[in-house]
Amino acid sequence: MKLRTPEDHLTEIVEAYGDNIGREEWVRKARRYIKRELKQSDVTYEELARRLREMGINETTGSVGAKIGRGLFPTWFFFATMKAIGSEEFRLKDLR
Repeated sequence: MKLRTPEDHLTEIVEAYGDNIGREEWVRKARRYIKRELKQSDVTYEELARRLREMGINETTGSVGAKIGRGLFPTWFFFATMKAIGSEEFRLKDLR
């Protein structure tokens, strides 16, 4: 199985949405998506921080809130969050 590169992901994004949306819109989409997933899973920032710590990731309620509030978080944080809340699937078409 070939590991996907960041360029592969970018290609997928451009194919799904075109290349004419700006950085700020991507930030808004990321922030909305992760907040929606947390709400659907009934997981608070405090609970997410606890679950991340159980996974060996040293996060506090404040650091989780800051990352999500800015909408600027590393890919590892996104994937760890999805795992922590039990989300098994991510589809670009679900971004709004």
